[in-house]
Amino acid sequence: MKLKATDIGQMASASEVIFEALREAIAQGDVKEGEALRQDHIARMFNVSRIPVREALTRLEEQGLVSTQRYRGAVVASLSIDEIRELFEFRALLEPEILRYSVARMTDEALAKARRFAHAFATEADGARWGELNRSFHYALYEEAGRPYYLQTISTALDRVDRYLRAQLVLTSGMERARREHEGILDACIARNATLAAKLTRDHILGACDSLLDFLDRQRAGETGNAAR
Repeated sequence: MKLKATDIGQMASASEVIFEALREAIAQGDVKEGEALRQDHIARMFNVSRIPVREALTRLEEQGLVSTQRYRGAVVASLSIDEIRELFEFRALLEPEILRYSVARMTDEALAKARRFAHAFATEADGARWGELNRSFHYALYEEAGRPYYLQTISTALDRVDRYLRAQLVLTSGMERARREHEGILDACIARNATLAAKLTRDHILGACDSLLDFLDRQRAGETGNAAR
């Protein structure tokens, strides 16, 4: 039998492609809080039936990025101030611990990779890429821990707050502080000082949380004031 075979086992499914596209659009803020995600419209955009769209939306809802509302269907979920605070507090418990595991096993290659991402983050002019590079830097430090469930859980938490964190980096002075703190964390890892690296990571996360919540308080207060006029 003569066939031009393609290894479809290595190809992403339609629902996976749509899931990733929607997840990134939500994280970037290209799709706003409360915006409806119409299955028929998305299906036409990707030239597919509604089945893979429905599958992608179900996954997004499981991650807390989408919610289903009566009469509106799937919409981009929003987070309250308390929910955001809880997610950052959770990260501040988990991420320092995975870094403790990682430091002792960290190779020179892993440290070089983290340094490249720290440099890319510090020198990137396009604010739309800051969130992605920030995540890549931290992941480069965490991956050597050999704790895939930790990483998966951290990834899910980051997915839920990414759009807020990216806005905070772009619209406040958070970028310069993040650059300095990344360097401190990386230096502690190079020195194999797991205790210091974990402390700096915890301070980094909670500091970003305080800055973000202050930013959102002012932003939402402004929106409420404008609506009242």
